[in-house]
Amino acid sequence: MNIIINLEGQTIEEIPSKIRSQNLKQSKYFIMMKQLKKIVFLLSVFAAFTSCSTQNKANVKNEELVKKYVQAVEMNDAATMESLLADDYLGVGPSINDSINKPDAIANWKYSMANLYESIHYEKSRILSVNVPDGENKGEWVSNWAELTIVYKTGEEIAMMANTVYKIENDKIVKTFTFYNEADVYEQLGVVYEF
Repeated sequence: MNIIINLEGQTIEEIPSKIRSQNLKQSKYFIMMKQLKKIVFLLSVFAAFTSCSTQNKANVKNEELVKKYVQAVEMNDAATMESLLADDYLGVGPSINDSINKPDAIANWKYSMANLYESIHYEKSRILSVNVPDGENKGEWVSNWAELTIVYKTGEEIAMMANTVYKIENDKIVKTFTFYNEADVYEQLGVVYEF
C-alpha cells in the first residue's frame, strides 16, 4: 500500500509529526482490518463447523439405522426390519424391473428365511453417507457395500458382493436400491442357462 502525504507548505520540523500521524492512522487501520479478518474467519469456521456438525450428526444417525437393519437381516429379526422401513417403502433391484413395497418385502423375507435361507452374514461391510442437495434423488442416503455369505437350507453356500443404497427420511428407510450379480449367484448354485 502506498502512503501519500501532502507535504506542501510544511516546514521540515512538521514533516515527521505528519508522517507519524499518518503512520499511526495506518497502523490503527491495519490492526482493525486484521481483527476484522480474524472475526470473519472465526465466524466462517463456526458456520462451517455447525453446518457440518449438523450433517455429520444426521449421517451418523442414518448409518446407525442401516447398521441396525443389517443386524436385523443377519439375526432374522423381521419385526425390527419392519419397524425400520417406512410405510411407503420401495425396494428396487437387483434387476431393472424388480421392485417391492413394505408388506411384500416383509412377507418375502419371512418366507425366504423359513424356507430358503439358513443364514445370511455380512462381511467386509463398508458404509458411506451422502446428502444429495437437489434433483430427483434429493435426500439423505447411506450406501452399504458388503460381501455376503448366504447358507441355504439345502446346505449350499454362496458368497456375493452386494451394494444396497438406502434413502432415509424421518428415521425410516423409505427406499433402497440393491445391486449384485444374479448370474454369479445362480452359477454358484449350479444353475445353468442354455441359450
